[in-house]
Amino acid sequence: MTDRSIYLDYAASTPVDGRVWERMREVSELTCANPSSTHAAGRLAQEIIATSTGQLAALLNARADRLVMTSGATESDNLAIAGGARYRAHRGRHLVSMRTEHKAVTDVFEILAKEGFDVTWVDPAANGVLDPAVFEAALRDDTQLASIMFVNNETGVVQDIEALGAICRERDILMHVDAAQAVGKVHIDLATLPVDLMSITAHKFYGPKGVGALYIADRPGCHVEPILYGGGQQRRIRPGTMSTEMIAALGTTASIAAERIDDDLAHLRSMRKALWDGIAGIDGLTLNGDPDGFPGILNVSVAGVEGESLLLALEPLLVATGSACNSKTQEPSYVLRALGRSDAEAQSAIRFSFGRATTLDEVEFAAARYRDAVARLRALAPGAAA
Repeated sequence: MTDRSIYLDYAASTPVDGRVWERMREVSELTCANPSSTHAAGRLAQEIIATSTGQLAALLNARADRLVMTSGATESDNLAIAGGARYRAHRGRHLVSMRTEHKAVTDVFEILAKEGFDVTWVDPAANGVLDPAVFEAALRDDTQLASIMFVNNETGVVQDIEALGAICRERDILMHVDAAQAVGKVHIDLATLPVDLMSITAHKFYGPKGVGALYIADRPGCHVEPILYGGGQQRRIRPGTMSTEMIAALGTTASIAAERIDDDLAHLRSMRKALWDGIAGIDGLTLNGDPDGFPGILNVSVAGVEGESLLLALEPLLVATGSACNSKTQEPSYVLRALGRSDAEAQSAIRFSFGRATTLDEVEFAAARYRDAVARLRALAPGAAA
């Protein structure tokens, strides 16, 4: 295989499906009107938005009128957590989340703590999975909202959202789920899953950046205060002119995903297995996360090697040392530290993530390049045998 770039960073972002680009172009040519306008062109934009919202709803088996369109998962997380906590503040000010959450979640809780909310952080087991008993023990009579990620963006660990959500429902606690890495990739049935608030973004499953949604369940006490102001759109929960083209893109992305989730999962399983089989024999290698997690992500640490040096040595592989949102920091991954990894182990971590276009040849090349890079860096380390 040539030294062309090999993209193995699908957890950071995915390429936009060609059919999605075509739908965006088509919609932009159909109407430029503001969907809030009452004339014919505005009504056409409204119809496109309704159809597209219905496509996303169908993927999730949710009601379309329970979806609020946003700019992506970060906005949805902020709206759900800050909006939900503030709406419920008169009932209580205790909140619960996990230490391995995305920064779009943890940073919001830190802001709320400064507003006087009491935040409890729960720790997962060494494999990254949160024990429902540990979660339940953290809840109090005044707990009003909990936020747990569906699929972890660094490790691929999948949480038991059904069990955790059921605990929250029994206590009338709002259950928020950051599903940025899950929607369009794993089966989600919001008609039965006990989730109150779910964050969604298009660019993690072959849609464009800049569009997402927040699901808000229809049950008493489940509501959010807006975090933006200035219009009556979307029941004033998320005001602002809606982007017809971007919402159409999200709908098309969802429709395509609904048709191929099972095929995608089978492909990802084969890619992950091939890479693991190709590197598992390396001395001092550690799998970060749950072996039974989401198959699109494989995160490993290796003794005697530093992650940034390894990242450079792995070129032309396009991989990551952790979350793209934190990749510019020099601190070891707080996600891996929460799993009990040492600073050295966390610093040596590499995240491989796979997608629809990943091939077996690419994965086998990646395994060989990883083995070679580890061997070369260890040979250069101080104290290595001459």
